[in-house]
Amino acid sequence: MVTEADLPAPGERSRMALALAEDVVARALAAGATEAEALVTIQDAALTRFANSEIHQNVAETNIGLNLRFCAGRRIAVASTGRTDDDGLRALVERAAAIARTVEELEDWGGLPGPEGEGPLDGLAAAYSAATVEATPEFRADGARAVIAAADALGVLAYGSFATAREGVAVANSAGIRAFQEQTSSQLLTVHMSPDGGTGYAEAVATDATTIDAAAIGREAAAKARATEHPISLPPGDYPVVLEEYAVLDIADMLGYLGFSALAVQEGRSFAQPGKRIGSDLVTIVDDGADPAGLPMAFDYEGVRKQRVVLVESGVCRDVVYDAQTAARGGRRSTGHGLPAPNPYGPFPMNMLMAAGETPRDHLIAGMERGLLVTRFHYTNPVHPKLAIVTGMTRDGTFLVEDGRIVGPVRNLRYTQSYLDALAGVTAVSRERKTLRGFLGSAVVPALRIESWTFTGATEH
Repeated sequence: MVTEADLPAPGERSRMALALAEDVVARALAAGATEAEALVTIQDAALTRFANSEIHQNVAETNIGLNLRFCAGRRIAVASTGRTDDDGLRALVERAAAIARTVEELEDWGGLPGPEGEGPLDGLAAAYSAATVEATPEFRADGARAVIAAADALGVLAYGSFATAREGVAVANSAGIRAFQEQTSSQLLTVHMSPDGGTGYAEAVATDATTIDAAAIGREAAAKARATEHPISLPPGDYPVVLEEYAVLDIADMLGYLGFSALAVQEGRSFAQPGKRIGSDLVTIVDDGADPAGLPMAFDYEGVRKQRVVLVESGVCRDVVYDAQTAARGGRRSTGHGLPAPNPYGPFPMNMLMAAGETPRDHLIAGMERGLLVTRFHYTNPVHPKLAIVTGMTRDGTFLVEDGRIVGPVRNLRYTQSYLDALAGVTAVSRERKTLRGFLGSAVVPALRIESWTFTGATEH
């Protein structure tokens, strides 16, 4: 059995990765780069899968990635490799230099970011869990068995996976950035299916895998699978809704993608404007890489310390996130939200948290005369980015609510809805929140009651 004493100390591998990054930067400068940045990632990932209520696969892998940004004046080239031997590093630098000679200049190139202070930037203790690193196939199998036991108890089948990961990240650049960190994550997700066509979903995400209650996740999904059997059809229209956390995650993710990025603002496609009201007073959203409620990160993939950014405060837009290039364009300092180059998305809020409310989660449907409870969405796509109009489908549990109680399941519905209008219509927010895996990074979200949601189509499934 692996013990903590057998493992490299937190940060040890990242320090080794930092030395590798520094070596690559020196090689790039020697090859003629005017600026250079090296990003090294080392990941140990393991996954236990189950289907038809049986564990059927356990896999593990270790990957190392090296990303070089080679700048020749305003000509910016990016090359990557998985090789760290001398020949591999030499080939990486030669390839990046060749690309830099052929690409067009980036006229408004702002340069690589510099350090905030003396010495390297280290990681956050809250981002690392030795228990997750120590997680064995047997540990994950125990979690899977707890999920399956909950499914067996209600006569449904369980499908899903239990993943654990350890990642070391190091960044060095010619402007003086030196940053390294170790971080861990775990995710248990499951879909349960009943013999009569019901489906239920549940998920948990944590830095420390031992804090995930697998049995509770199994019970949640199994109960939902039974409760969704024999749904009725409901006509499209506008309905009050209670969105569970899995559905709220889609709102947070989509708004982060469409509007909370400085690149979206600079390209004129964002809804975000300082002082603009986009939600009710109950809606506050921040991005905070240091908050242990999510999956903490000390710095971004450019080696810049993450800043706490208030995106929406009591329904009013306050700020957006920046990376080095968008910050240079906007006369700002990067907020530490850069992704690995080349990056078509621009900066992204990877640690969003929506403020909790005062309503117990189980009381959100109270007082709803006639509306819907929605578990989650899928196949969501933007229709009008600037208005944050999105279309998608409900999934794994949509229920009719009458007189403050659930009366039965409803067939899945298609919606076309402005997420800004939805935030403006928030009338209650749950006290409880869930940490979930987002599009990039994590999000911590409550459940919401919203006065109106536009459903535009019905299905037969």
